Amino acid sequence: MMKVDKSKILIQAEKLGKEFRSPKGQLLACALQDVDIILRSGEMTALIGPDGAGKTTFMRLVAGLLTPDHGSLKVLGGEITGREQEVQALISYMPQKFGLYEDLTVAENLDLYADLHGVTGEMRSRRFPELLAMTGLAPFQERLAGRLSGGMKQKLGLACTLVRSPEILLLDEPTVGVDPLSRRELWRILKQLSEKESLSVLVSTAYMDEAELCHNVYVLNRGRVLAAGTPQNLSQQAAGRCYFLPGSQDTVTRIVQGQLLDDTEHVIDAVPAAGGVRFIASDGATAEYFAAAYGQSVRKMEARLEDAFMLLLHQDRQETLPRLHTGRKWQEQLSLSGQVDIEVKELVRQFGDFTAVDKTSFQVHRGEVFGLLGPNGAGKTTTFRMLCGLLSLTNGFLSVAGVNLRTARTRARGNIGYVAQKFSLYGDLTVKENLSFFGGVYGLDKGRLGLRMEEVLTEFGLAGYENMAAKDLPGGYEQRLAMAAALLHEPQILFLDEPTSGIDPLARRSFWQKIAELSLQGKTIVITTHFMEEAEYCDRFMIQDQGRLIAIGTPAEIRQRYGDEDMSMNEIFIRIVEREREHHGH
Repeated sequence: MMKVDKSKILIQAEKLGKEFRSPKGQLLACALQDVDIILRSGEMTALIGPDGAGKTTFMRLVAGLLTPDHGSLKVLGGEITGREQEVQALISYMPQKFGLYEDLTVAENLDLYADLHGVTGEMRSRRFPELLAMTGLAPFQERLAGRLSGGMKQKLGLACTLVRSPEILLLDEPTVGVDPLSRRELWRILKQLSEKESLSVLVSTAYMDEAELCHNVYVLNRGRVLAAGTPQNLSQQAAGRCYFLPGSQDTVTRIVQGQLLDDTEHVIDAVPAAGGVRFIASDGATAEYFAAAYGQSVRKMEARLEDAFMLLLHQDRQETLPRLHTGRKWQEQLSLSGQVDIEVKELVRQFGDFTAVDKTSFQVHRGEVFGLLGPNGAGKTTTFRMLCGLLSLTNGFLSVAGVNLRTARTRARGNIGYVAQKFSLYGDLTVKENLSFFGGVYGLDKGRLGLRMEEVLTEFGLAGYENMAAKDLPGGYEQRLAMAAALLHEPQILFLDEPTSGIDPLARRSFWQKIAELSLQGKTIVITTHFMEEAEYCDRFMIQDQGRLIAIGTPAEIRQRYGDEDMSMNEIFIRIVEREREHHGH
């Protein structure tokens, strides 16, 4: 292993500022304000913060793709301004939407990026086998990039970024939309590169557990650095304020969470975890208070980076998450409705010789929040698209809202709202124009549409944004608009395809509060997600892998069957999938 001078500074920002202005010079956004950030040689440094915090802007400044407006930014020994091409020849940058060529094979993509970077034949013969072995892509060199799973695409993107050995690797949310097994594999590769090649990495991420793997972390919000330090030091900011309130076998934890969040005087943040609710207490709130208020003792928890992150945002923004006012006592138990909204029996979907979904059977009940989970390529998206009526089934039986989808797909859609994985609204249209368009698609008459538009604008906190183009909405608001559009025609069933992919923990919490509210109104919700902790919000969830259903049940049942009380749902998910693959010899 080569020796690296850990004191050597590769990136140094001092009082850095970046503004975005209209062609007429009007200030549109102050993306960065007086930012101080340092990256040292051989270290992995993470940037975390809500959408719009300035993480991507900082990366693009370091990559020489934007020019600073204020302050100083030194990269590899000198100011970036005027040295952009020199710096770009020495760094590698993997943006959120990395440009793989889907009609080229894995090997052809590597060759193309090697050509672009002037990597010689001798260097290729040495570098390519290393990268292919490290990413596990060696057996797939002749496969088209477009035929790879999401996790494999990300690993190929990383390999293409590393066809040369850079001085600095910049990664902008490299694991968005990637399942836990692929995420773990990608970070294993990064740790290996950091330790064996002493690669210096700057990464932005929406996953706090990923940031905890780095040497240093910077917390950004509204273009400013709120805090910086090691993950351990930052976590201490929430020390002594983290608690766990146990649930029971039949408790719906999102309702418990809602009750805690209603307690604004004593609770800052609360999330379902391990069959109960983990929460951050306000300054001065005691364990005795919670025992008296909730009829059950709480236990103290060790602070995590995510706790400190939420506390810092709360202190900076001086605002709280949307609160549910359900009128329920937290101990109240909810049971599944006797009415079945979705019936699936022996469902099969084949693409030529390939079986994407193999004899899957389950039910979803009215008012239930039902999760579809699985690794990339497991068949869950195919299952999801069949449930929505977007894809025909090859065999089996599928009924949605009482309608047989084999014979009456169009009729079923009137009872379905759908939010696609990728933002599917029209970016150049305003919020109001998008709602008007989708209301027309759903066949709402003018009077009904006007009334429903007013209702959803209020319900989703979009009032005041009516005339803003969808593409200019603040972080998290795109999802709100997509949900509002999907619910205009008041469907009974709402399908959500990875709606929280790529959004920060704060926006995810707001989103799930809305889901809890809709569930209490009796809406049936089917959701796919790669954030395994979000399975805790579901009444029940199923896990698929390689086309087969391998586990189904409530979070408590899954934990009891496959894990233990100290394991995260992420760890339980990985255990279930790995055991299944071992059993089937994969």
